[in-house]
Amino acid sequence: MGWLRLSFFVKEGAYVFITGRRQKELDEAVVAIGGNVSGVQGDISKLADLDRLYETVSKVKGRIDIVFANAGVGEFVPFGAITEEHFDKLFNINVRGTLFTVQKALPLLNDGGSIILNGSVASVKGTALSVSTPRVRRPFAPSCEPGLQI
Repeated sequence: MGWLRLSFFVKEGAYVFITGRRQKELDEAVVAIGGNVSGVQGDISKLADLDRLYETVSKVKGRIDIVFANAGVGEFVPFGAITEEHFDKLFNINVRGTLFTVQKALPLLNDGGSIILNGSVASVKGTALSVSTPRVRRPFAPSCEPGLQI
């Protein structure tokens, strides 16, 4: 779903930066989106990777008009089988990664810029962890910065 949205932005004249953990899939996404796109390999749950992403954005384009936070994973396991590692993986990507993706973009965000937190139907139905992570992200969205609207 994220590729479709980004393709729309490109068709409207935007230059987009995308990031992903797996280089092969990232390269495929760049090709699928077409022109006006750069792929920066990284894991949004790692702050150093986000720093590298925004350093690249700053060097190539300088500022950001739209932050489209689309990252999310879902792995379905029975409630009694959830491990600490499973929990940490989901929350590191779905909550921590999204929060820091937005936070680290703020210094580059143009006045009047937009932040879009792309959600999932998993926040409405699903398993315990797949329902909880999108709902955990929701409360911090309107409180990022005074005067910032998301």
